[in-house]
Amino acid sequence: MESPHRQSDVSAAAPSNVESVPRTGNGNGHGFVPLVTVVGFHHARGPEVESWFGVEEGTDPAVDNEWPLLPFMALSDGAHVSTEDFSYFTLLRPARGSVPATSLFGISCTRQMDASQLLNRPADVTRSTVQKAVVVIADSPQFFGMLRERLGVVTKAWFAQREFSDTEILRRFQESLQEEKERGEGLADEDREEYLGMSLRELVREFKSQTLVLFKCCLLQPKMLFFGSRCERLCMMQFSLISLIPGLIRNLQDCADPDLDNYEKHLVKPASLKSSDRNSLLTYMGLPLQIFGKGSLFGPYTPLQQLDILADYGTKSYIVGSTNSLLLQQKDRYSDILINLDNSTINVTSSSLRAALALSVADRRWIDFITQSVNDTWDETNPGRPKTMGYVGSEEFIRLQFEEYLLSLISAVKCRNYMNHHAHNPKMLPQVEGDPSHDFGVDWIEAWSRSENYRIWDRYTDSHLFDIVEPKHPCAGGLTIDDVQKRMMEQVKEFHLDERFAVGKEVLGRNLQAGKEKAGTVFNKLYADMEAFRETQRRKHEEAKREAERNGTPVPSLGFAAPDLNGARQTVQSVGSKAGAYIGSWGTWMGEKRKTGWGRSTSSSTPNPRKEKENVALPVRNVRIEKSPEPIPEAVRPRTQESYEENLFDAEAGAGHSSSALKKSAVHPPPHPSKFHESIDEPIAVPAAAADEVGQSSKKWEDSSPRKEDADSRAKAVAEAVEAATAAPISP
Repeated sequence: MESPHRQSDVSAAAPSNVESVPRTGNGNGHGFVPLVTVVGFHHARGPEVESWFGVEEGTDPAVDNEWPLLPFMALSDGAHVSTEDFSYFTLLRPARGSVPATSLFGISCTRQMDASQLLNRPADVTRSTVQKAVVVIADSPQFFGMLRERLGVVTKAWFAQREFSDTEILRRFQESLQEEKERGEGLADEDREEYLGMSLRELVREFKSQTLVLFKCCLLQPKMLFFGSRCERLCMMQFSLISLIPGLIRNLQDCADPDLDNYEKHLVKPASLKSSDRNSLLTYMGLPLQIFGKGSLFGPYTPLQQLDILADYGTKSYIVGSTNSLLLQQKDRYSDILINLDNSTINVTSSSLRAALALSVADRRWIDFITQSVNDTWDETNPGRPKTMGYVGSEEFIRLQFEEYLLSLISAVKCRNYMNHHAHNPKMLPQVEGDPSHDFGVDWIEAWSRSENYRIWDRYTDSHLFDIVEPKHPCAGGLTIDDVQKRMMEQVKEFHLDERFAVGKEVLGRNLQAGKEKAGTVFNKLYADMEAFRETQRRKHEEAKREAERNGTPVPSLGFAAPDLNGARQTVQSVGSKAGAYIGSWGTWMGEKRKTGWGRSTSSSTPNPRKEKENVALPVRNVRIEKSPEPIPEAVRPRTQESYEENLFDAEAGAGHSSSALKKSAVHPPPHPSKFHESIDEPIAVPAAAADEVGQSSKKWEDSSPRKEDADSRAKAVAEAVEAATAAPISP
């Protein structure tokens, strides 16, 4: 049940963010007094608390508040490698009586010096260096930027004394912090000094478009693990990231332990709005989005001794940082997303989270604009300030751009919810086209609607927020060619292609030079071997020449003998004559074929060729040969299993005889070399039965083959072609 007084405050006068929730981070007003303590490193016992300032004599807040890990948080792992380093951490202050449990925030400055420089070296200082940390514990981190500078100066001055037993400067430093707290200094200027030291320009410069990925990842409340070798940079990156949510730095009272839930208990739903007041507008829109509520944890620097709370069942989400590389080996167990600041990489180990964090086209267009603004105004000598000294690209510019993005996001989601609730009436919002939340990523919207901070925001905000802020992405619209060109240019810059090409060119040049030297060495060796061989041959020739002169024999020639041109000419002539004889014999045979009508028989002019063909014998072909070998007896003529005899160029296959007669032999005679020409001295008598078989075969061939009418013209054309090929006339 909310208090009536609280409700009246919100309803009456344009409520601000600091009115709807406690203005200070600890949730119990201004009752906590800042404390100062010294943590030293003992060679045998390790880090330990040495002294306290701002407490009653004989009390130890570390024991009273159960802070056994305070020394390990103050002296970070790897702090010994640098002269000065800062650590930021959170502490749980238990409940006492009517004061509820809350979160406290610590900042430590660690320095080291050579033990030999001490004026009075204690007996327990056995190492060559002395390492100590001066720690300030406060109830809010919003002034840590200014406090960091003061703490660094005080710690350096204390070390410059070279006498650690003199702690007057530390006592006076704590008293000054207490006086400022009692007078309430800085409360009126909290917005102006809130983000000192949290460089958003460096964050955008380093992670570019991934900055928006990290911002949207925070709202999904996964287990985020930051890693870096420098503790101060590690912590400030986390503070810079959460500071992008307006008002969250002032409302971290539940971030030190997953069991804390004071924020929602004191939260009320705003009932009025003063549009001219920025804090009133942010409060009415439901900001800040409380990502550190029940089940969540924030530890800018978390030592290994605190891993048990990360693995606890009640810890659902957190944002923590570590400088110990051992945690990288168990990243799958302790993180859904790992941000490595040493190599500027982001590793999303959860597949569902990876899908939800995919940026939309409008998201990429928006973050590319901010990234380009920072790159165009980047100054290496002063990274926190644009080189143009203008507004674009400045810290305030980046912060307000993210604020506009967040307001547009929650307005679009409220519009989406309203449209889904009134889906039966599509004309309820005619000025809105489609679902405006799609430009922020459909998967991300679905994942965010399941988060704890969404539940709180949706419960304590009005359903018509889209009437206050336009429900539209700042860079809404489809993909254009300009988006593609800008994205390609950014990727070229991200991949450092020019540098890679330069390195590749240098490597290629070295390889080419080495290859050239090796090739030169090989060719030189080959040339030397050839020269040595030639010299050896010359010496052998000279010895053979002297030996021939002594013996009176012809002197041998040096090198290869000249080709025999006469022998080659005779070989060519012999081959030509043989070829001419072969062509001539072919021409003679063609002339004989033309003279006999290309195989025509005398019976081709009979009126009934098919009937007479049955009683006529096969024609006799007389072929003239140039060389007449001894005649081969009929019984021993070479035959194949299926030999064919055809009348070439005879188109009239059925006029006098068959075009092809099949002769089968049951027994194969011994092979005999074939002749180009065969001599047939007399006709061969064919039995009647064989003639009858040939006639039937010819009839079947005639029935199955098409008739050809131009046999004479084709024969003449073939003869002309052969005559042209042989370049010798074929006599008729």
